Amino acid sequence: MNGTPHQISLGGYLDVDKYRYVYFVVFLTLYLLILCCNFTIICLIWIHRNLHEPMYVFIAALSVNSLLLSTSTYPKLIADVLSSRQTVSRAACLLQYFIFYSLGGSDFLLLSAMAFDRYVSICKPLQYPTTMRTASVVVFLSLAWIVPACLVLVATVLTAKQKMCRLVLLGIFCNNSIQKLYCVLPRFFAVWGLFVLTNVTLIPVVFIIFTYIKIFMVTYRSCGEIRKKAAETCLPHLMVLISFSCLCGFDVIVARLESELSNAVRLIMSLQIVVYNPLFNPIIYGVKMKEIWKHIKRLLFCRRTRV
Repeated sequence: MNGTPHQISLGGYLDVDKYRYVYFVVFLTLYLLILCCNFTIICLIWIHRNLHEPMYVFIAALSVNSLLLSTSTYPKLIADVLSSRQTVSRAACLLQYFIFYSLGGSDFLLLSAMAFDRYVSICKPLQYPTTMRTASVVVFLSLAWIVPACLVLVATVLTAKQKMCRLVLLGIFCNNSIQKLYCVLPRFFAVWGLFVLTNVTLIPVVFIIFTYIKIFMVTYRSCGEIRKKAAETCLPHLMVLISFSCLCGFDVIVARLESELSNAVRLIMSLQIVVYNPLFNPIIYGVKMKEIWKHIKRLLFCRRTRV
């Protein structure tokens, strides 16, 4: 079986024949909402010069990740529910796996960059212009996209070389559950997976927590205006971090306990992974970030007056 093309069956759906058009409407609606919300955030940040700051650039980068992740997932979900058989080729599955985890790692690194930006802005405001220059932002963005992609690429290549003993994936898209399809995975794969998890998830989360502790310590001793500024800019980041961390936990649970979970629970948890982050991130930033919300209200008001 090694080296030959395989069609992997996706066994995570419930009664596709019965609920085919319900699935279709739900997936299409979610995908269009995700595209609309994230494109709105990106366009507003691109158009308005007062949003050409590091913090908003990182928010736009998160929206780009959400668009890429959703585009790698939702069109396939929509096609699957309209098909008589829900299958995916081995190559396409590995590609989806690579995109899913490289962008997930990128999100954590982008959130780390945003935490550092807030730390310098609030705790060391005099150093902010020299620290968060355009060159610095470019470096942060490049590392956030390149490092996870390289690390996950190694894991993907290692996986692609292994022999498959199963061809039924208990999910609706390709995540860590694909490891259950292989006969034996080398020990190096587990070691590398732990290395990747540490560098693109655990270290960024620890760094974010550390920077926000420092921010809260500084704002606690500061005036009300600084506290208000910190709350307006830091709270959305923390909300996104907590949400994203919970969804990563769902991904681990689904992959590790898939055989012990009912089909309904597994489907609901899988859907949360591909819905919450891409859809709610732009909503959180659009509503909670004062400058972005100001432009959104102007956009809506102009449309209403024209109508």
